Amino acid sequence: MHLLVVEDDDAIADPLVAGLLRQGYEVTRVATGAAALEPRTIDMVLLDLGLPDTDGFEVCRRLRERSDVPILVISARGEEVDRVIGLELGADDYLVKPFGFRELVARIRAVSRRTVSPADEEREGIQRLDGLEIDRRTRRVRVEGNEVSLTPKEFDLLALLADDPGAVLTRQEILDQVWDPHWYGPTKTLDVHVASLRKKLGDPGWIETVRGVGLRMGRVP
Repeated sequence: MHLLVVEDDDAIADPLVAGLLRQGYEVTRVATGAAALEPRTIDMVLLDLGLPDTDGFEVCRRLRERSDVPILVISARGEEVDRVIGLELGADDYLVKPFGFRELVARIRAVSRRTVSPADEEREGIQRLDGLEIDRRTRRVRVEGNEVSLTPKEFDLLALLADDPGAVLTRQEILDQVWDPHWYGPTKTLDVHVASLRKKLGDPGWIETVRGVGLRMGRVP
């Protein structure tokens, strides 16, 4: 999937683009409304409203007039009226800054599911981390080209950690998201799944334990 990131602030755009590239997306970044409106083939627009040359709402309106490309507005303007205007002008979703990277990726996937055709889904990118490939559409994982058979919970655990490689998730956050927000079973089940996942991936370094905090995806470039 090819994303167009429209953001004039380098401090925001640079880590955002780097994170999206790690997720397996193809990314083009521009810093002005004029550049955002240049003809190009893209699959989704991540549009900041505070642009130096053109109001972001106007960019959104003009993009929608000529294309049905999905638009995800990312803005510090968090008032209800701004969200309503953005959605009425044709945005498919509206995310208020500051936001978590995992939430952004989840929004991108949600918008993609709502807007792309089955043929487009077939072409959606695979996340690659070093020699590890994660295909969330087919729920398949490969290490150095060799497919690894994972249980549903093992896949969900790996995919969650890979959503933001290098970021630490607490044990409770993982249990809430992979198991259930109301999980009352033994937390030892997480340790069992982590041990099994490390063994199947062939390198314990893929999942790192941060003592006293939680887990994170290792071997991140």
